[in-house]
Amino acid sequence: MSVMTLRMALFGAALTSAVAGAAPNVLLIAVDDLRPELGCYGAGHAQTPSLDAFATTAVTFARHYVQVPTCGASRYALLTGRSPANSGALGNSALYRGATAIVAEQQPGAQTMPELFRRSGYRTVLIGKISHTADGRVFAYDGKGDGRPELPGAWDDFATPMGAWKRGWGIFFAYADGRHREDGGGHRDLMEFVAGGDDQLPDGLLAEAAMAKLGELKAAGEPFFMGLGFFKPHLPFVAPKADWDAFDDVDVPPPADAGTFASPYHHRSGEFFKYDAPYEKARPLPRASAQTARRAYLACVRYVDRQIGKVLAKLDELGLAEDTVVVVWGDHGWHLGDAGLWGKHTPFERANRSVLMVRAPGCRRGLTTDALAESIDLYPTLLELCGPRFRETHHPLDGVSLVPVLRGERAGVREHALSYWRDAVSARSATHRLVATVERGEITRSELYDLRGDLDSTEDISAGAPEIVRALSGAIRRAGAPPGER
Repeated sequence: MSVMTLRMALFGAALTSAVAGAAPNVLLIAVDDLRPELGCYGAGHAQTPSLDAFATTAVTFARHYVQVPTCGASRYALLTGRSPANSGALGNSALYRGATAIVAEQQPGAQTMPELFRRSGYRTVLIGKISHTADGRVFAYDGKGDGRPELPGAWDDFATPMGAWKRGWGIFFAYADGRHREDGGGHRDLMEFVAGGDDQLPDGLLAEAAMAKLGELKAAGEPFFMGLGFFKPHLPFVAPKADWDAFDDVDVPPPADAGTFASPYHHRSGEFFKYDAPYEKARPLPRASAQTARRAYLACVRYVDRQIGKVLAKLDELGLAEDTVVVVWGDHGWHLGDAGLWGKHTPFERANRSVLMVRAPGCRRGLTTDALAESIDLYPTLLELCGPRFRETHHPLDGVSLVPVLRGERAGVREHALSYWRDAVSARSATHRLVATVERGEITRSELYDLRGDLDSTEDISAGAPEIVRALSGAIRRAGAPPGER
């Protein structure tokens, strides 16, 4: 299809939409390292009133799984709608390095979700971390780089506020008063709770920027796609002092006992242990130290919950709520000490299960569903929710629309959810998870975990359940293993 044909198709779609009625807006809220430890997911010790209230107006997916449990590759899958089995995108640099990078030259079809919405007449706005780099532009951790857009052709507005931290990686790894992990000052504290107000830290600034931008978009009167990406509860654990103090009298549950966990995919939690901690630091962490770290994580979740609440309240205040599809998505889970692991980067349940909540016009409200979902399902879901318009993508979409679940027409749309990590492919059914080592396209070993009573099961039952192993291995073979990071 020629560029002229694309423009004519876009104009026709916009005209059709104008005649049929206004297209719904999209507000995509991404939260880094957010595992489903929220009140609306059954965690009574969490303090998440904003997300809990949002859940009463949305569909909450209790079994949503990411494609890859690391930031860059997970977001690559979400934004391109492609499975790693087809893209080979498995690492943090997938979006901007090598053959998986989004090329700068315009393609016949859109390469990413926001690019497609932009081509289809939407105003697209980036605030915070939606792709892997913290401000949507390609820079290294040290601030060096060419600054090109990580998602070429995707955003009309790069509206991320830098504040005292001055650059993207600074606001990502921020401490109070403009200090950050990448400033050469050696800041490596695991936690810090000294800030007096929300706007003294980056996520508070992101919320303020989003609220202001929503007012501008309301005045403009054109459909918009806003990507709003919060950093917390990603390491380091930094939030206002009030969020730490709020857990003074809360009995924070200790991690689930790891038992004997012999999997080769069990790791030493290097991302977590490289920080300096204000407690006894050992492997495994002593119980008191583990509970302190868990409290710090929960305090950061409390902080980001409040920022989300502010943005959603502004959406209501502006009269935009009923005409906006709102998605809250976690880019992967986090073990938080469960099964003896801290962080993500595993093929297990805690690393791959994350938050997904969707509120859309004409869909069910206040429902929690056990329907299996993958992150790549969100792209076709948004296209269906936003109605007929230009939809050509550069690559075919690998996901399945969740709209039948959102509208109560079906209980589920898939039998298995697949996730990928290094040479492992992990298949989740309603009851079990198979972790398979794949070498040159063949399954060479596997581990099977029964998750019906314990999401942190460390007992490999594969020897006693050959039929389940066979069924889940078949799902992996049908989907295909990644051809290796390209």
